[in-house]
Amino acid sequence: MTDIYFPLLFEIRETLANFADDWREIPMLARTHGQPASPTHLGKEIAVFLTRLDEQSKYFSQIPYSAKFGGATGNLNAHKVAYPDIDWITFADSFINDTLGLRRSFPTTQIEHYDNLAALFDNMKRINVILIDLARDMWSYISLDYFRQKIKAGEIGSSAMPHKINPIDFENSEGNLGYSNAIFEHLSAKLPVSRLQRDLTDSTVLRNIGVPIGHTIIAFSSMLKGLNKLIVNYDRIKSDLDNNWVVVTEAIQTILRREGYHKPYEALLELTRTHKKITGETILGFINDLEVSETVKTELRAITPQNFTGF
Repeated sequence: MTDIYFPLLFEIRETLANFADDWREIPMLARTHGQPASPTHLGKEIAVFLTRLDEQSKYFSQIPYSAKFGGATGNLNAHKVAYPDIDWITFADSFINDTLGLRRSFPTTQIEHYDNLAALFDNMKRINVILIDLARDMWSYISLDYFRQKIKAGEIGSSAMPHKINPIDFENSEGNLGYSNAIFEHLSAKLPVSRLQRDLTDSTVLRNIGVPIGHTIIAFSSMLKGLNKLIVNYDRIKSDLDNNWVVVTEAIQTILRREGYHKPYEALLELTRTHKKITGETILGFINDLEVSETVKTELRAITPQNFTGF
Protein backbone atom coordinates (compact mmCIF):
# COMPACT_ATOMS: atom_id res chain seq x y z
CA MET A 1 0.00 0.00 0.00
CA THR A 2 2.71 2.50 0.96
CA ASP A 3 4.56 1.86 -2.32
CA ILE A 4 1.56 2.81 -4.50
CA TYR A 5 -1.19 4.53 -2.48
CA PHE A 6 0.80 7.36 -0.93
CA PRO A 7 2.89 8.26 -4.04
CA LEU A 8 -0.32 8.54 -6.10
CA LEU A 9 -2.06 10.60 -3.41
CA PHE A 10 0.99 12.87 -3.20
CA GLU A 11 1.00 13.28 -7.00
CA ILE A 12 -2.66 14.33 -6.91
CA ARG A 13 -1.82 16.77 -4.13
CA GLU A 14 1.09 18.29 -6.08
CA THR A 15 -0.99 18.59 -9.25
CA LEU A 16 -3.68 20.48 -7.34
CA ALA A 17 -1.04 22.69 -5.70
CA ASN A 18 0.30 23.67 -9.13
CA PHE A 19 -3.22 24.39 -10.40
CA ALA A 20 -4.05 26.50 -7.34
CA ASP A 21 -0.94 28.58 -7.92
CA ASP A 22 -1.25 28.88 -11.71
CA TRP A 23 -4.95 29.78 -11.66
CA ARG A 24 -5.13 31.97 -8.57
CA GLU A 25 -5.63 35.18 -10.58
CA ILE A 26 -8.48 33.86 -12.76
CA PRO A 27 -11.82 35.37 -11.66
CA MET A 28 -14.69 32.97 -12.11
CA LEU A 29 -18.43 32.93 -11.59
CA ALA A 30 -19.34 30.91 -8.50
CA ARG A 31 -22.47 28.78 -8.39
CA THR A 32 -24.41 28.12 -5.21
CA HIS A 33 -27.33 25.74 -5.68
CA GLY A 34 -26.19 25.65 -9.31
CA GLN A 35 -27.14 29.31 -9.78
CA PRO A 36 -24.84 32.29 -10.51
CA ALA A 37 -23.39 33.59 -7.24
CA SER A 38 -20.76 36.02 -5.94
CA PRO A 39 -17.60 35.51 -8.02
CA THR A 40 -14.58 33.55 -6.88
CA HIS A 41 -11.16 32.60 -8.30
CA LEU A 42 -10.52 29.33 -10.08
CA GLY A 43 -7.28 28.82 -8.16
CA LYS A 44 -9.02 29.35 -4.84
CA GLU A 45 -11.59 26.69 -5.64
CA ILE A 46 -8.77 24.22 -6.34
CA ALA A 47 -7.01 25.33 -3.15
CA VAL A 48 -10.09 24.26 -1.17
CA PHE A 49 -9.54 20.64 -2.21
CA LEU A 50 -5.81 20.91 -1.63
CA THR A 51 -6.35 22.12 1.93
CA ARG A 52 -8.91 19.41 2.64
CA LEU A 53 -6.54 16.69 1.44
CA ASP A 54 -3.69 18.09 3.53
CA GLU A 55 -5.88 18.29 6.62
CA GLN A 56 -7.00 14.66 6.38
CA SER A 57 -3.65 13.26 5.23
CA LYS A 58 -1.93 14.36 8.44
CA TYR A 59 -3.98 11.84 10.41
CA PHE A 60 -2.23 8.90 8.74
CA SER A 61 0.85 9.52 10.87
CA GLN A 62 -1.27 9.71 14.03
CA ILE A 63 -3.02 6.34 13.66
CA PRO A 64 -0.96 3.55 15.27
CA TYR A 65 -0.51 0.16 13.64
CA SER A 66 -1.48 -2.10 16.49
CA ALA A 67 -1.30 -5.85 17.15
CA LYS A 68 -2.19 -8.33 19.89
CA PHE A 69 -0.20 -10.97 21.72
CA GLY A 70 -2.35 -12.67 24.32
CA GLY A 71 -3.16 -16.26 23.53
CA ALA A 72 -6.53 -17.96 23.08
CA THR A 73 -8.59 -15.49 25.14
CA GLY A 74 -6.09 -12.68 25.62
CA ASN A 75 -4.78 -13.71 29.07
CA LEU A 76 -1.61 -15.61 28.04
CA ASN A 77 -3.04 -18.63 29.91
CA ALA A 78 -1.04 -21.34 28.13
CA HIS A 79 2.15 -19.28 28.15
CA LYS A 80 2.01 -18.79 31.89
CA VAL A 81 1.14 -22.37 32.77
CA ALA A 82 3.90 -23.82 30.57
CA TYR A 83 6.66 -21.35 31.52
CA PRO A 84 5.57 -19.64 34.74
CA ASP A 85 8.97 -18.05 35.39
CA ILE A 86 8.96 -15.96 32.22
CA ASP A 87 7.65 -12.41 32.40
CA TRP A 88 5.28 -12.82 29.47
CA ILE A 89 3.83 -9.32 29.70
CA THR A 90 7.24 -7.72 29.27
CA PHE A 91 8.14 -10.20 26.53
CA ALA A 92 4.95 -9.51 24.61
CA ASP A 93 5.38 -5.74 24.93
CA SER A 94 9.00 -5.92 23.75
CA PHE A 95 8.25 -8.24 20.83
CA ILE A 96 5.30 -6.23 19.49
CA ASN A 97 6.53 -2.72 20.27
CA ASP A 98 10.28 -2.98 19.79
CA THR A 99 10.97 -5.94 17.51
CA LEU A 100 7.99 -5.51 15.15
CA GLY A 101 7.68 -1.74 15.53
CA LEU A 102 3.93 -1.94 16.18
CA ARG A 103 1.87 -0.96 19.20
CA ARG A 104 0.65 -3.75 21.45
CA SER A 105 -3.03 -3.64 22.35
CA PHE A 106 -3.54 -4.77 25.96
CA PRO A 107 -5.70 -6.19 27.36
CA THR A 108 -7.53 -7.92 24.52
CA THR A 109 -9.76 -10.86 23.83
CA GLN A 110 -8.49 -13.53 21.40
CA ILE A 111 -8.32 -10.91 18.63
CA GLU A 112 -7.00 -7.41 18.19
CA HIS A 113 -9.52 -4.62 18.79
CA TYR A 114 -9.28 -3.39 15.17
CA ASP A 115 -10.21 0.11 16.33
CA ASN A 116 -7.02 1.60 14.88
CA LEU A 117 -7.48 -0.34 11.65
CA ALA A 118 -11.03 1.01 11.48
CA ALA A 119 -9.65 4.51 12.02
CA LEU A 120 -7.27 3.97 9.10
CA PHE A 121 -10.13 2.86 6.85
CA ASP A 122 -12.25 5.82 7.96
CA ASN A 123 -9.34 8.15 7.16
CA MET A 124 -8.96 6.62 3.70
CA LYS A 125 -12.71 6.93 3.24
CA ARG A 126 -12.60 10.67 4.06
CA ILE A 127 -9.79 11.15 1.53
CA ASN A 128 -11.97 9.38 -1.04
CA VAL A 129 -14.99 11.55 -0.21
CA ILE A 130 -12.91 14.67 -0.88
CA LEU A 131 -11.83 13.26 -4.23
CA ILE A 132 -15.40 12.31 -5.13
CA ASP A 133 -16.30 15.95 -4.51
CA LEU A 134 -13.36 17.03 -6.70
CA ALA A 135 -14.34 14.62 -9.49
CA ARG A 136 -17.90 15.95 -9.54
CA ASP A 137 -16.75 19.57 -9.62
CA MET A 138 -14.29 18.89 -12.45
CA TRP A 139 -17.08 17.09 -14.34
CA SER A 140 -19.33 20.11 -13.81
CA TYR A 141 -16.70 22.61 -14.94
CA ILE A 142 -16.11 20.54 -18.07
CA SER A 143 -19.85 20.50 -18.76
CA LEU A 144 -19.85 24.31 -18.39
CA ASP A 145 -16.96 24.46 -20.88
CA TYR A 146 -14.73 26.11 -18.26
CA PHE A 147 -12.31 23.29 -18.96
CA ARG A 148 -11.60 21.55 -22.21
CA GLN A 149 -9.71 18.28 -22.42
CA LYS A 150 -6.55 17.53 -24.34
CA ILE A 151 -7.14 15.67 -27.57
CA LYS A 152 -5.29 12.40 -28.02
CA ALA A 153 -4.95 11.16 -31.58
CA GLY A 154 -7.04 8.07 -32.21
CA GLU A 155 -8.77 8.20 -28.82
CA ILE A 156 -12.52 7.50 -28.78
CA GLY A 157 -14.22 10.27 -26.80
CA SER A 158 -17.70 8.79 -27.17
CA SER A 159 -18.88 5.41 -28.43
CA ALA A 160 -21.63 6.97 -30.57
CA MET A 161 -20.93 10.70 -31.09
CA PRO A 162 -17.55 11.44 -32.72
CA HIS A 163 -17.45 15.11 -31.65
CA LYS A 164 -17.47 14.39 -27.91
CA ILE A 165 -14.67 14.03 -25.40
CA ASN A 166 -16.46 12.64 -22.39
CA PRO A 167 -14.98 13.28 -18.91
CA ILE A 168 -14.65 9.53 -18.40
CA ASP A 169 -11.56 9.73 -16.20
CA PHE A 170 -13.42 11.70 -13.55
CA GLU A 171 -16.42 9.41 -13.90
CA ASN A 172 -14.25 6.30 -13.52
CA SER A 173 -12.53 7.83 -10.52
CA GLU A 174 -15.83 8.71 -8.86
CA GLY A 175 -17.24 5.24 -9.45
CA ASN A 176 -14.22 3.45 -8.02
CA LEU A 177 -14.01 5.79 -5.04
CA GLY A 178 -17.66 5.17 -4.24
CA TYR A 179 -17.23 1.40 -4.45
CA SER A 180 -14.11 1.60 -2.26
CA ASN A 181 -15.94 3.58 0.37
CA ALA A 182 -18.79 1.10 0.53
CA ILE A 183 -16.26 -1.60 1.46
CA PHE A 184 -14.27 0.66 3.80
CA GLU A 185 -17.52 1.52 5.56
CA HIS A 186 -18.27 -2.14 6.18
CA LEU A 187 -14.72 -2.92 7.29
CA SER A 188 -14.58 -0.10 9.84
CA ALA A 189 -18.06 -0.88 11.18
CA LYS A 190 -17.69 -4.66 11.29
CA LEU A 191 -14.12 -5.45 12.35
CA PRO A 192 -14.25 -3.89 15.86
CA VAL A 193 -17.36 -5.95 16.68
CA SER A 194 -16.98 -9.58 17.80
CA ARG A 195 -19.08 -11.79 20.10
CA LEU A 196 -17.61 -12.30 23.58
CA GLN A 197 -13.96 -13.41 23.38
CA ARG A 198 -14.20 -13.79 19.54
CA ASP A 199 -16.14 -15.06 16.58
CA LEU A 200 -14.85 -15.73 13.07
CA THR A 201 -16.68 -12.97 11.22
CA ASP A 202 -13.50 -10.88 11.22
CA SER A 203 -11.51 -13.63 9.53
CA THR A 204 -13.52 -13.74 6.32
CA VAL A 205 -13.85 -9.96 6.17
CA LEU A 206 -10.10 -9.37 6.59
CA ARG A 207 -9.48 -11.26 3.35
CA ASN A 208 -11.07 -8.34 1.47
CA ILE A 209 -8.95 -5.46 2.75
CA GLY A 210 -7.10 -5.32 -0.55
CA VAL A 211 -10.29 -4.85 -2.56
CA PRO A 212 -11.14 -1.24 -1.54
CA ILE A 213 -7.47 -0.28 -1.53
CA GLY A 214 -7.14 -1.64 -5.06
CA HIS A 215 -10.18 0.27 -6.29
CA THR A 216 -8.87 3.41 -4.56
CA ILE A 217 -5.57 3.10 -6.40
CA ILE A 218 -7.44 2.69 -9.72
CA ALA A 219 -9.46 5.80 -8.81
CA PHE A 220 -6.31 7.80 -8.00
CA SER A 221 -4.81 6.86 -11.37
CA SER A 222 -7.99 7.89 -13.21
CA MET A 223 -8.11 11.16 -11.28
CA LEU A 224 -4.54 12.01 -12.26
CA LYS A 225 -5.24 11.14 -15.88
CA GLY A 226 -8.26 13.45 -15.88
CA LEU A 227 -6.46 16.31 -14.15
CA ASN A 228 -3.57 16.15 -16.60
CA LYS A 229 -5.97 16.50 -19.54
CA LEU A 230 -7.47 19.80 -18.39
CA ILE A 231 -7.14 22.97 -20.46
CA VAL A 232 -8.57 26.20 -19.01
CA ASN A 233 -11.05 27.88 -21.35
CA TYR A 234 -10.33 31.48 -20.36
CA ASP A 235 -12.76 32.95 -22.90
CA ARG A 236 -15.69 30.91 -21.61
CA ILE A 237 -14.96 31.74 -17.97
CA LYS A 238 -14.69 35.45 -18.76
CA SER A 239 -17.84 35.38 -20.89
CA ASP A 240 -19.84 33.82 -18.07
CA LEU A 241 -18.76 36.59 -15.71
CA ASP A 242 -19.49 39.32 -18.29
CA ASN A 243 -23.01 37.95 -18.80
CA ASN A 244 -23.89 37.79 -15.10
CA TRP A 245 -23.83 41.32 -13.77
CA VAL A 246 -26.62 40.30 -11.41
CA VAL A 247 -23.99 38.88 -9.02
CA VAL A 248 -22.79 42.36 -7.99
CA THR A 249 -26.11 42.99 -6.26
CA GLU A 250 -24.77 41.42 -3.06
CA ALA A 251 -22.02 44.03 -3.03
CA ILE A 252 -24.40 46.89 -3.73
CA GLN A 253 -26.95 45.98 -1.06
CA THR A 254 -24.19 45.44 1.52
CA ILE A 255 -22.72 48.89 0.92
CA LEU A 256 -26.22 50.40 1.04
CA ARG A 257 -26.77 48.71 4.40
CA ARG A 258 -23.53 50.27 5.60
CA GLU A 259 -24.86 53.65 4.54
CA GLY A 260 -28.17 53.10 6.37
CA TYR A 261 -30.20 52.99 3.15
CA HIS A 262 -33.82 51.95 3.69
CA LYS A 263 -34.45 48.28 2.75
CA PRO A 264 -31.61 47.83 0.25
CA TYR A 265 -32.18 44.08 -0.14
CA GLU A 266 -35.80 44.65 -1.06
CA ALA A 267 -34.84 47.35 -3.58
CA LEU A 268 -32.45 45.01 -5.36
CA LEU A 269 -34.93 42.17 -5.11
CA GLU A 270 -37.42 44.25 -7.04
CA LEU A 271 -34.77 45.07 -9.62
CA THR A 272 -33.43 41.57 -10.20
CA ARG A 273 -36.22 39.07 -9.46
CA THR A 274 -37.31 39.09 -13.08
CA HIS A 275 -36.88 37.05 -16.23
CA LYS A 276 -35.31 40.04 -17.95
CA LYS A 277 -31.54 39.99 -18.42
CA ILE A 278 -29.64 42.11 -15.90
CA THR A 279 -26.80 43.91 -17.68
CA GLY A 280 -24.13 46.37 -16.65
CA GLU A 281 -26.40 49.12 -17.94
CA THR A 282 -29.25 47.84 -15.75
CA ILE A 283 -27.01 48.05 -12.68
CA LEU A 284 -25.66 51.47 -13.67
CA GLY A 285 -29.19 52.85 -14.09
CA PHE A 286 -30.16 51.54 -10.66
CA ILE A 287 -27.12 53.16 -9.06
CA ASN A 288 -27.73 56.50 -10.78
CA ASP A 289 -31.29 56.61 -9.41
CA LEU A 290 -30.28 55.92 -5.80
CA GLU A 291 -30.75 58.63 -3.21
CA VAL A 292 -27.21 58.44 -1.87
CA SER A 293 -24.17 60.68 -2.11
CA GLU A 294 -22.13 60.91 -5.30
CA THR A 295 -19.18 59.44 -3.39
CA VAL A 296 -21.16 56.28 -2.65
CA LYS A 297 -22.41 56.11 -6.24
CA THR A 298 -18.82 56.31 -7.48
CA GLU A 299 -17.93 53.46 -5.14
CA LEU A 300 -20.82 51.36 -6.41
CA ARG A 301 -20.07 52.06 -10.08
CA ALA A 302 -16.54 50.68 -9.60
CA ILE A 303 -17.85 47.21 -8.71
CA THR A 304 -17.83 44.67 -11.55
CA PRO A 305 -18.19 40.90 -11.74
CA GLN A 306 -14.45 40.75 -12.47
CA ASN A 307 -13.32 42.60 -9.33
CA PHE A 308 -16.01 41.54 -6.84
CA THR A 309 -14.01 38.43 -5.94
CA GLY A 310 -13.07 38.90 -2.29
CA PHE A 311 -9.73 37.66 -1.03
